[in-house]
Amino acid sequence: MASSPVSGSDAMPLPRRRFLQLAAGAAALAAVPRPANAQTYPTRPVRIIVGFGPGSSGDVAARMLAQPLGRLLGQQFIVENRTGAGSNIATNFVAHAPSDGYTLLQGTVANTINAVITPNLGFDFAKDFAPISLFATQPNILVVHPSLGVRSVDEFIKLAREKPGQLSFGSAGVGGASHFTGELFNVMAGTKLVHVPYPGTAQAATDLLGGRVQVMFSPASTVLQLVAEGKLIALASSALQRASVAPDLPTISEAGLTGFDTSGWFGLLAPAGADRDIIERVAAASNEAAKSPDVAATMARQGFDMVGGSPEEFAAFIREELAKWERVASAAGLKR
Repeated sequence: MASSPVSGSDAMPLPRRRFLQLAAGAAALAAVPRPANAQTYPTRPVRIIVGFGPGSSGDVAARMLAQPLGRLLGQQFIVENRTGAGSNIATNFVAHAPSDGYTLLQGTVANTINAVITPNLGFDFAKDFAPISLFATQPNILVVHPSLGVRSVDEFIKLAREKPGQLSFGSAGVGGASHFTGELFNVMAGTKLVHVPYPGTAQAATDLLGGRVQVMFSPASTVLQLVAEGKLIALASSALQRASVAPDLPTISEAGLTGFDTSGWFGLLAPAGADRDIIERVAAASNEAAKSPDVAATMARQGFDMVGGSPEEFAAFIREELAKWERVASAAGLKR
């Protein structure tokens, strides 16, 4: 009988040889360094990408969060502003960043609005991000120029209905919270306020002070001092609950537009695929920061309310925001 063409270890039966090959492969994979987990993350500085400029509400919230995150997690958290396109430049950057937990997005209401009004963003906000935690919210304040002569939401709605298309509201740009709050107001109040977009909240407020626009749905931190000085008249806040920074100011919902509810919101997201342990570790630190008396007090003075919560709760919140702004965009004819 002819001898086998193989000898020594090569003569090993195929099933046995295959088993040893697989075992060797598994051992080799085990030797490859794995992504950082909850025990080692972070081992280097982490970037928080913000889609708006220095001094904006999103920038303020990110910087207030970055310092306690660094203290709690033992590495520096660096805020990096990548402005433009209503925060889409920053969002697109993070969507395509490595999902290793070292590049995070400061998500805002603009992300959910952009997702429903702007096609072909280059990313899918609902699918390309892993929510971490909702950090804070900030209601918008409905303010008017004193020359309008109104002191309540009812008086303002009556005037706006009498002058359809003659009153204008300024915003920090198309697709932002201040813009869509105005559009929701038009839909629910049956008014026809004309939208005038500006490069930022400060520019819109300047023109409101000058009477070039008559109305603004502004972040509280921008206008409350102007209200205190008598330069603007505050009529209501936009969230369902009264603003902690202005507890005597009624909400738009209380004033008659039942269910009216819009707020700026600020929370951390990672690129999809980020390690679950990392997400939970950052979420826990963010929640601890939100509960810190020092952070909460400083944020409250600027009109923010602290929130916190789990990644799942933040994901559910984002789904609700997407559905709400989808309805507003459709009703206002803003779908592109």
